[in-house]
Amino acid sequence: MVSSVLCRCVASPPPDAATAASSSASIGDPCGGAVCGGPDHRLRLWSLFQTLDVNRDGGLCVNDLAVGLRRLGLHRTEGELQKIVQAGDKDLDGQLDFEEFVHYLQDHEKKLRLVFKSLDKKNDGRIDAQEIMQSLRDLGVKISEQQAEKILKSMDKNGTMTIDWNEWRDYHLLHPVENIPEIILYWKHSTIFDVGENLTVPDEFTVEERQTGMWWRHLVAGGGAGAVSRSCTAPLDRLKVLMQVHASRSNNMCIVGGFTQMIREGGAKSLWRGNGINVLKIAPESAIKFMAYEQIKRLVSGDQETLRIHERLVAGSLAGAIAQSSIYPMEVLKTRMALRKTGQYSGMLDCARKILAKEGMAAFYKGYVPNMLGIIPYAGIDLAVYETLKNAWLQRYAVNSADPGVFVLLACGTMSSTCGQLASYPLALVRTRMQAQASIEGAPEVTMSSLFKQILRTEGAFGLYRGLAPNFMKVIPAVSISYVVYENLKITLGVQSR
Repeated sequence: MVSSVLCRCVASPPPDAATAASSSASIGDPCGGAVCGGPDHRLRLWSLFQTLDVNRDGGLCVNDLAVGLRRLGLHRTEGELQKIVQAGDKDLDGQLDFEEFVHYLQDHEKKLRLVFKSLDKKNDGRIDAQEIMQSLRDLGVKISEQQAEKILKSMDKNGTMTIDWNEWRDYHLLHPVENIPEIILYWKHSTIFDVGENLTVPDEFTVEERQTGMWWRHLVAGGGAGAVSRSCTAPLDRLKVLMQVHASRSNNMCIVGGFTQMIREGGAKSLWRGNGINVLKIAPESAIKFMAYEQIKRLVSGDQETLRIHERLVAGSLAGAIAQSSIYPMEVLKTRMALRKTGQYSGMLDCARKILAKEGMAAFYKGYVPNMLGIIPYAGIDLAVYETLKNAWLQRYAVNSADPGVFVLLACGTMSSTCGQLASYPLALVRTRMQAQASIEGAPEVTMSSLFKQILRTEGAFGLYRGLAPNFMKVIPAVSISYVVYENLKITLGVQSR
């Protein structure tokens, strides 16, 4: 077993470990292994590295791991071994040298300790069958006591029917656990961070949440939070649209000037033009995106309950494209309503009728292509930044728990959403201008590529970021408001806190 290798005295020290070896021996722990309580982490890993390096070439490839682990009584599939090598192979030479091996196991062991602490409900340093059952229930998985005891026996080496930290670590040490349940539940990249954009990857729900119907309560709470958030930040959103369409070098609209112009033209009420349909489209889009995501998820992952980040990106982007295609005419209506002058339309239906009569059905799909293209950079960067910030926090601050707290989650959600918007903003600006073409006096029909060229030629690269300031100004209040409202609506709807 792994523990027998880790706890024995090593025949030769690892590179640059002579000092550590002598200090370990001097305090009565010649092997220096953290498994048996010693201070030197490197020595016990060097012992394991030597055992696994079956061809003695100083590197661990997939074949080395397969043979070495088999000798230790551990069997891993080739796919699992490849994941281990890929996760630690920093120089991309197809194998792990000792430093890469140490780095991989240290990161992996830290995650394992977090999970162990989350499973240890009694905080007594041991996990029993009841704690396993409770933890799996929290994840939406129900098992019997006999099944829990079977799980225990697979890791229990001393027959106590409990698992201590050493047994837990030794069993999982060289197993490529990718989706640590506790970390996933705390760090769910949730759609409750509503910033008025429609390009986010949908939330994931457990089997129990889907079976009990709890998922729709989450969606209703999220939709309500989005409605309040968008209504509170609607003036900034309308200002952004006006600056995207009308601002130029000759008409350098500023924030104060933009608000003054809106109020002078239509009064304070005009600050909320376009907000009605912006709120109205939350429900159909969320429902379509959720249903599409669940179907695509099954195709992408098979029986796997939780998707990896690149699988989430693929499934989320496709689901977003389907949802956006379904409700895109409402996007065009929202832009036209935000840009309308006082008395131009009596309401949403009147606006739709006039557009259809004057411009035809094709007008409801203007800007469709740049909108679809914007989904991938937004969702991809949003997810990637969130995962990076999450991992950075876990590596630096997670000691006894992976729970980051509300403020860290809000900060990570705000930063990731901001980066996603920054990446996709030029496409969003071109989309909005194409949607608004007929409402601009004397504006000719233009394609996406010609509009890009025209903006770059007349306004420079800066022209692609008109309206960015009010767009970023609304991110922090939008995220904060949506989070607070979501938490309160969850309580009202009887949604269990994760």
